[in-house]
Amino acid sequence: MTAQIFVTLKKTVLDPQGQTIQRALNSMGHPEVASVRQGKYFEIELTGVDKATAEATMAKLAEDVLSNPVIEEFRIEITG
Repeated sequence: MTAQIFVTLKKTVLDPQGQTIQRALNSMGHPEVASVRQGKYFEIELTGVDKATAEATMAKLAEDVLSNPVIEEFRIEITG
């Protein structure tokens, strides 16, 4: 089973790195790119747990270790 965890800044938090990427893409000839929000991606292989346990464990791990809940939010996908 694989857990995919996507961590991004909350919509209310400024994303200066995303803005820099957006400006760079515009200057490279991509004026259609209106905004960019960047984040982190984690792929975690799991064994010996059912899907419900995996979801609960990964949510706890994402909240406690992989993200800063003050400024970031996360989304989890479990496959396999």
